[in-house]
Amino acid sequence: MMYRLITRFILFKFDAEKAHYITFFLLKIFSFLGLIKLYNALFVPKGEVLEKNLMGLKFSNPIGLAAGMDKNAELCQSFHEIGFGFVEIGTLTPKPQEGNPKKRLFRLLEDDGIINRMGFNNEGVQKAVLRLQKHRKFIVGGNIGKNKITPNENALDDYLTCLNALYDVVDYFVVNVSSPNTPGLRELQEKEPLTRLLSNLKEEGSILAKSLRVSEKPILLKLAPDLSNQQLMDIIEIVESTAIAGIIATNTTISRDGIDSTQKYGNESGGLSGRPLCDRSTEVIKFIATNKRKPFVIVGVGGIHNVESALEKLNAGADLIQIYSGLVYEGPGLISSILKSLKKN
Repeated sequence: MMYRLITRFILFKFDAEKAHYITFFLLKIFSFLGLIKLYNALFVPKGEVLEKNLMGLKFSNPIGLAAGMDKNAELCQSFHEIGFGFVEIGTLTPKPQEGNPKKRLFRLLEDDGIINRMGFNNEGVQKAVLRLQKHRKFIVGGNIGKNKITPNENALDDYLTCLNALYDVVDYFVVNVSSPNTPGLRELQEKEPLTRLLSNLKEEGSILAKSLRVSEKPILLKLAPDLSNQQLMDIIEIVESTAIAGIIATNTTISRDGIDSTQKYGNESGGLSGRPLCDRSTEVIKFIATNKRKPFVIVGVGGIHNVESALEKLNAGADLIQIYSGLVYEGPGLISSILKSLKKN
């Protein structure tokens, strides 16, 4: 409640991207002062009942921070301490890139939504590697993509570069071919290029695991919510044939269904996240859970803004869930509320 009345009120006075950097600055100060550890001790539910063992990994709870928030692995520990059971960094690319021209991040206040066309802005994979080398006791995933200047026919090289660089410092990988903000990227979701990409990454991961003498790291695929049922059936077939660990459903949408396009920023281009995405992402989760023929993990993300929407994702078939826009609109109290509900039930 205090977040909505005070913190959000102040942050929303600033441009959305500027507010993001202000939030990171404040989190770093609070972390240095020990206030985030205190918050964790007072407000974050814990216990074996919340733990999940999936993909050979032990999650302290099933709620993760979605990719896009901590792109460069700056605040993984802080995000874990405000309640997240796992943190996904990225999307990371081999070379640093500035992303698309600003202004590129927009709040849809009437819908609790966000439109972004960031364009994989990040400091490059090597910067993240340096930050992730210190010991930690929670799960971190690496969301990987290709540089904008890399043509699709060479995309595999970029994904392999990121896989190699991060293999010893993250616990799982997410292959992002579904962002709408890198031109041509979604073409990699087509059956033939996607099968080739995932097969090669799986093979390289197996080789790296043996050379480093570690367990093979799970690989997940992040899907767009705008795929047809036939395309989803193709994705299920590819996931099962390549034997990757699972799917993250879903990325942001290019659809504007359910929002008032006359509102401020309603017609901006980019990917839409937040409450307007909730129903569609749940539909995709349910479709995949119903139609898969072999067991694989489903991570549900898209529009989780309260306990009810979190439970809907889990009941639809998600094994884990992730939050992004909900954190922006509701604050860290959202995580604690969901964890309390899960612990009770």
